[in-house]
Amino acid sequence: MIEETSAGIVLFRKENDENLFLLLHYPSGHWDFVKGKMEKNESHTETAVRETREETGITDIKFVEGFEEWIEYNFQFQKELVNKKVVFFLAETKTKDIEISHEHQNFIWLNYIDAMEKTTFDNAKTVLSKAQKKLIQTI
Repeated sequence: MIEETSAGIVLFRKENDENLFLLLHYPSGHWDFVKGKMEKNESHTETAVRETREETGITDIKFVEGFEEWIEYNFQFQKELVNKKVVFFLAETKTKDIEISHEHQNFIWLNYIDAMEKTTFDNAKTVLSKAQKKLIQTI
């Protein structure tokens, strides 16, 4: 089994006193957050910042302290089982218009309820609900 570690960000921006969350449309059809594989000698946050820049062009990222959520799942890649661990951080941006990379088909900014509906996987929904809870606590 191949072991992989990735890092990502639940990215949000404020619009009219409402938090809007960024979801990316992956080629396999699912909607999820920015994330990607760690490179050698990179910290989790460095990976998350780099992946955000590469996948969206967003560079103004302000992390919400005290949010770090791990998920784990398995998938098949070239007939080999991959165990993937992903850490998600929560961060705010002021950037509205983004430029998605070739890795994605589309993007959307949604409020919490719509983002929960659009997000494909249950583990991502869990991360989003914890992010929303954290944002409510920090107000």
